[in-house]
Amino acid sequence: MKKLTVIIVLLVLAACAAVGFSDAIDDSNAASGGTEVKIDPKEIIFEHLGDAYGWEMPFAHHRRIPLPIILIASDGVHCFSSARVAHGHQYKDGDITFMVPTEGEYKGKCVEVQPDGQILKPWDISITKNVLALFLSAMVVLLICFSLVRWYKRHGFTAPVGMLGFLELIVCFVYEGVVKSTLGKNARRFAPYLLTVFMFIFIMNLLGLVVIFPGGANLTGNIAVTMVLALITFFITNIFGTKHYWKDIFWPDVPLWLKFPLPIMPVIELFGIFTKPAALTVRLFANMMGGHMIVIVLTLLIFIFTMMCGVAVGGATAVVSIAFSVFMLLIDVLVSFIQAYVFTMLSTIFISLAQEEGEHEHEKHEQHELAKLTPETAEK
Repeated sequence: MKKLTVIIVLLVLAACAAVGFSDAIDDSNAASGGTEVKIDPKEIIFEHLGDAYGWEMPFAHHRRIPLPIILIASDGVHCFSSARVAHGHQYKDGDITFMVPTEGEYKGKCVEVQPDGQILKPWDISITKNVLALFLSAMVVLLICFSLVRWYKRHGFTAPVGMLGFLELIVCFVYEGVVKSTLGKNARRFAPYLLTVFMFIFIMNLLGLVVIFPGGANLTGNIAVTMVLALITFFITNIFGTKHYWKDIFWPDVPLWLKFPLPIMPVIELFGIFTKPAALTVRLFANMMGGHMIVIVLTLLIFIFTMMCGVAVGGATAVVSIAFSVFMLLIDVLVSFIQAYVFTMLSTIFISLAQEEGEHEHEKHEQHELAKLTPETAEK
């Protein structure tokens, strides 16, 4: 009963917020001489999903926490706060003026304006919102890992309690259920990377669901981030691939006419090397971006219906939209774990396929293992 009361109160507050927003729009319209304030849903959605030179303040989206802009311009390196070029302002450093265009080819990117008016795009190595969010996610992963290590050093191999116990459960679930069961004897060799990438993606997904600092950065909804993670799996898979793995690519066990004189199967196998990281990239990117986009669209419906149909319709829409938004956020928590799990599982499978040995190598490995045993054990 208490939970139901809390939910009803939250929905009523949401409806009041929609009414207040409508009143604010009316006041803004009056202040601007009757000019109607319009909302551009496309602009809001892509602004949230994209990168930025500042971090949005809670409950004041037009204000941002400034971040350092670092540019390699035509006359050298320049470093300054993003607040200097916010809201279309220009910042002059020496003979060069810097600005962030609001439209055109370089929209949203800091550019240099030469004294003659020529606009150039400098090398941009700024600490943007996504870059800072990557650093924060990495720090959280390190904190989790070292917390578990510190526990085992102090208490031995006893099960931790509380939050550390939950973290150990996740680590054991991934290692025993995915890494060890798939890679077998090679599990300990690749487990550090696979467990790290799982925790890193999981933490990035969870932080992306938090609407205020240090959350709100849509990292796994950025295809550049997912592509780099997929490329790491790609390089590990192919660098540590066995001779049998490369032999099956360039000379697979198929009828001769499928590989000579026309290398049909080798081309297909070689093409498959590059489709695996592409699948990893798009799968994670599309699923996480879609979840964020649904929540944003549901929230925008409140303001759209308030402006189009009035306060009453906007208040009713707020109740429905926020209820569905909360439901979608709860689903996204589960999706965050599932997508990290799926990325780790597919990476494990790709690595395991590259670790297969031929019959000759397998026999040599068995003989090597038997040589380590004592005569009595070998007879058994």
